[in-house]
Amino acid sequence: MAAHTSRTLVGRDTELDQLSDLLGIRERRDRPGVVLLSGDAGVGKTRLLMELRDRARAEGWRVVAGHCLDFGESALPYLPFSELLGRFDTDLPDVVEQVSSQHPAIARLQPGRRVRTSGEAPATDGERGGDRGELFEAVHALFDTAAADAPLLLVIEDTHWADQSTRDLLGFLFTRAFTNPVALVASYRSDDLHRRHPLRRQVAEWSRLQTVDRLALSPLPDDAVRELIAELAPERLEERELAGIVSRAEGNAFFVEELVASGAGAWVPDDLADLLLVRLDRLSDEARQVVRIASVAGRKVGHSLLEAAAGLPAADLDAGIRQAVEMNVLVAGSKTYSFRHALLGEAVYDDLLPGERVRLHGQYVAALAAGDGRGTAAEMARHARRAMDFDRAVTAGIEAGDEAIAVGGPEEAARHYEHALELLEDAERAERLDIDVSKIVARAADAHSAAGDSQRAASLLAEHLERLGPSAPAAARARLLSNYAMALCIIETTLDPVSISAEAVALAPEGESPLRAKVLATHARVLAGEHRLEEAENAATEALGLAERLKMPVLASDVVTTLSSLRFKRFDGTDGEAVRDALHDAVERAASAGAVSAELRALFLVGRSHQEAAEWEQAAHWFRKAVDRGVAVGLPWAPYSIEARWQLGWVLYARGEWDEALALLAIADDETGPLIPRAIIEATRLAILSARGNDVSAGLRKLRKVWADEGGVAVFSAGVEIEAAALAADAGAALGAYDDVVGVLTRIWTEYFAGRVRLAAQTLGAVSCGLATASSSERGVLLERAATLRADGEHVVERFAASGAAWGVEGRAWSLRLAAEHLRARWLGGVDAPERDELIAAWAATVAAFEEFGSVPELARVRTTYAGILRLLGETTAAREQGDLAREAAHRLGATTLLAELRSSGSAARAAESNEPQRLTAREREILSLVAEGRSNGEIGRQLFISTKTVSVHVSNILGKLGAAGRTEAAAIARRDGLLG
Repeated sequence: MAAHTSRTLVGRDTELDQLSDLLGIRERRDRPGVVLLSGDAGVGKTRLLMELRDRARAEGWRVVAGHCLDFGESALPYLPFSELLGRFDTDLPDVVEQVSSQHPAIARLQPGRRVRTSGEAPATDGERGGDRGELFEAVHALFDTAAADAPLLLVIEDTHWADQSTRDLLGFLFTRAFTNPVALVASYRSDDLHRRHPLRRQVAEWSRLQTVDRLALSPLPDDAVRELIAELAPERLEERELAGIVSRAEGNAFFVEELVASGAGAWVPDDLADLLLVRLDRLSDEARQVVRIASVAGRKVGHSLLEAAAGLPAADLDAGIRQAVEMNVLVAGSKTYSFRHALLGEAVYDDLLPGERVRLHGQYVAALAAGDGRGTAAEMARHARRAMDFDRAVTAGIEAGDEAIAVGGPEEAARHYEHALELLEDAERAERLDIDVSKIVARAADAHSAAGDSQRAASLLAEHLERLGPSAPAAARARLLSNYAMALCIIETTLDPVSISAEAVALAPEGESPLRAKVLATHARVLAGEHRLEEAENAATEALGLAERLKMPVLASDVVTTLSSLRFKRFDGTDGEAVRDALHDAVERAASAGAVSAELRALFLVGRSHQEAAEWEQAAHWFRKAVDRGVAVGLPWAPYSIEARWQLGWVLYARGEWDEALALLAIADDETGPLIPRAIIEATRLAILSARGNDVSAGLRKLRKVWADEGGVAVFSAGVEIEAAALAADAGAALGAYDDVVGVLTRIWTEYFAGRVRLAAQTLGAVSCGLATASSSERGVLLERAATLRADGEHVVERFAASGAAWGVEGRAWSLRLAAEHLRARWLGGVDAPERDELIAAWAATVAAFEEFGSVPELARVRTTYAGILRLLGETTAAREQGDLAREAAHRLGATTLLAELRSSGSAARAAESNEPQRLTAREREILSLVAEGRSNGEIGRQLFISTKTVSVHVSNILGKLGAAGRTEAAAIARRDGLLG
């Protein structure tokens, strides 16, 4: 008779040795390794890990495994780590007790705390449980302590089903060293990682870590498959049957086992589900029923829950389970049963009749509700929804959302809340359950915002505001309006968030009301966003008083951060330390109160205060703290967490640390992340890639689609478009991009936004590049646009000065470049050309301003332009000096486009210049370049500040040296011999 599973590892000896070496199992390493083990479903990952377990134990290691399960939309954060903790609690109770006393946060993962019992729900108190940093440190400490007596091997299986929180904790453990020997291997199905799978991006990020290795299991070769078949079926199969199995299994060990176990030959159907279900035909009726009931639970089910849900006589249940285990359909654990392979469980579930599924899910609901079986709120929500028990699905879904928020899983929480809201559209159900729908809407919106999807948060609130009838309670309307106003402040909108927030204040209960305190706190932030600082301070002061009297420390910390931000907004450059001291106090107070959102906001504002002063190192420090804090608490996409990453990326860009910036901004590749936050940071990345010579046009076109949704994307990505157009000497494309972005930002911001100065200066630079190949009529049009561009920028500067708003060092640098670029355009266009000294002085001042500003790439750009101007004016020594400085920076940045521009303007490295042909003088080469552009002697004279007669003499000399009959032939020879660049 054929065996169901080979007891001998077949065809994987090399991979086992490699895995052991990478983890340091056989030969101890200074730091045991981390391995990502991948392979298609059924290829043999679990079998390999079982063999690794046996080898590790033989070498004196303690091995503990946790499993990710497929709960679909009802994800349970940190499930494998709860399983690991349960194992430690059984095997090493003293260690768990010791770690719990030092790190109380570990208790959140105790399996008992996460189990839903009859009539009880997991406790949650807002942000108190949301500090994932404490939880992550606690888990790290547990593993480190458990490895004190013996090296520890941790195995996390099926991470393709891992929730975001589990993936974040794994990433944390991969980057943190352990004092004691701890090795970790995480497995996942590579064929499940489609392009949008959330694990795909994280595997790529983890793979860049020096501590992480990857091992991919490829299909077994045909010889190994034949060896495996011989192990499974000692009675030799005929060659035809054997060849058929080898062909159909395609190296997948699980398929081989299934084909052999079912006695399959060529007649086995192609559909894998049908193939898997053949195994059930050999079971008794009792066993088949048990397997069907188990499939409704998912991959794994506890004995007590299965017993309660099955409702079978004990003898029948035991007999059915025993046969299912003996036939290798189910695998028995200490207190659980799991399908030998996930695909088998899925196939059994899919084979159930619709009515049968509903009935069986209902049996699980009854078991969980009665407390006869152990399970989580997420499981209850899933079973109740599929059992059509919608009342219970609502309450369990809200419980599951609260638990996900408490452990830092906003994406999972938002899904649970939204599922509950779908069912609460039935007004009778909401009334029957005595649920204030506005509170659940607010929770869902907060969860979406924390997950980085503020657009969804705003649309959800707007949708439910429209549903409120005229008789809706004022408190419900106030709550939704207040949250809506805050959401509108984060996204681009034509609505007035101040008036919406003011309406919420008017509707909020008078007196000592927690809702009024929250509404006032939000109103203060909305007013501050519109720069109505005095009104904002009044609202914040009232909110703070209420929060302190009502003992609401989280809200009080948020209001303190708002008050500190008002000092920052009023900052005029004279009291910087006091402003920062206030922000530092806000950070400390928020951290002490567990007010994560307020803490992130305060950290971001400290960074911005340094950024405004061009104090790059300090700005990077504080932005990094905000980014790290956001990641630690599971909120990498949340407001102020993603803004901090954006600004940190920009700071790294300005400091010339481009490789580090690209690593930081790689999160934009996560296609499961929210669209707008990803687009915000993508613009900076595209700027770097474009400067390094990559074609980023497709990426820029994608970003255009969200210009109207987020002005920050528009203002920065348009700059990248304009710079790319300048490199191509395409003035028309640059002007088109400028007009498009100004049109969008005028509509959603104002006509006089600060970034317009930079965009106008960049576009003027592109116009100058396009003048060289423009016809006479085209030059006139371009020069008219040049004058308009300068006027546009100067109007913005004038309005800022009139408003009293600070115009920092960055603004001054771009203002000077704006003027200098206009002078260059007039000079190159030969119309109203500036005096030589005026042109040089303007560009010298621009270079000095960008030196003060400290932006490495922008300084290199203006030096490149300045070097070209100096060279054309005959100032070769100064041109060489500026060119060499720009070239050095460009090499360090990897900015190939700048290097190309330097070469095209004739500014080559010293060594290269010494080898260039010397038949023409430097002045003659300058004039030859202009002749090749079609310039007349008069135009050349005006541009180089020499007489037309002098130009004529030079042209005659050039024709003679080149042996050219005329100007056209001279230009052709110059291009042929490489004399123009």
